[in-house]
Amino acid sequence: MKSTLFTIPDQYRKIIFLVLLVVCVVIPDISAPVALFTGLIIALTIGHPFLDMNKKATTLLLQISVVCLGFRMNFEEAMKAGKEGFLFTVGTIALTLLAGYFIGKKLKIDDNTSTLISNGTAICGGSAIAAVAPIVKANGQQISVALGTIFILNSIALFIFPPLGAMLHLTDQQFGTWCAIAIHDTSSVVGAAGKFSSAALQVATTIKLERALWIIPVSLLTAYMKKSTGKIKIPYFIFYFVLAILVATYLPVYIPALATKIGDKTIFGWTSFVGVRGTVGTLFLIGSGLSVQALQQVGWRPIVQGVILWILIGSVSLFVIQHTL
Repeated sequence: MKSTLFTIPDQYRKIIFLVLLVVCVVIPDISAPVALFTGLIIALTIGHPFLDMNKKATTLLLQISVVCLGFRMNFEEAMKAGKEGFLFTVGTIALTLLAGYFIGKKLKIDDNTSTLISNGTAICGGSAIAAVAPIVKANGQQISVALGTIFILNSIALFIFPPLGAMLHLTDQQFGTWCAIAIHDTSSVVGAAGKFSSAALQVATTIKLERALWIIPVSLLTAYMKKSTGKIKIPYFIFYFVLAILVATYLPVYIPALATKIGDKTIFGWTSFVGVRGTVGTLFLIGSGLSVQALQQVGWRPIVQGVILWILIGSVSLFVIQHTL
């Protein structure tokens, strides 16, 4: 079965792809949802000409972008947001993993696929799936099904969360917290929160990355329960994100020139701007890396599990946020 609509020479595919990637990154008016949609169009029409490099490029660009975003944040405010979201994070992760286990059993989804979807929903999407997959010894199809499920729901979230937040009259803090809890991947959390406001982006990024650190204890617990000796992946880039926050908060005190504006932004302002645009480029790469074959393998049961978990975590977190923040 043909996987793309058009067949054109490879050199032209590369030119079109690179031009669109650059356009999405350098034009400030192009939002994260638009970049994701543009990438999807590329995947379905001409295909990704650099598909073998896409996973590494996406991961690296996202990590660099997130670290750059740290330069726009204040350490005291970030600590406050992380502290306020700590118990909430623990509770929602535990609820999602427990519900995912029982829903997977009810729908008769194989244990590995169900575990991957549950972890992807509970923690941080594809990163959590990649961390847990070797521990449970998931095969290629199980990983593809889980990633396909999370990708579909993650893409929908990027488009619907900002208008939902506006319709519900959520504050910046409420929306940022909701994004961090209820949207799967860090890339879409940053994209959706950035679309809402810069203040929401700061809250969302801090809480989401704190949440991502739960990959470590959850992976250790999974390894213990499965009696696995698989290697656990630690998201070390989060520590660079914290370092960036510390530098941006305290270094200008000793070097006042760093607070001087260059154009309409300080040097750290420009660095965080690069982070925002890098996230937009990341979502273009994620969309263009779509595998039609992988999505065809998903089936209705994993999608149902993912949707139920998503509605559960989204509605419970929204209720608590509206009544406590």
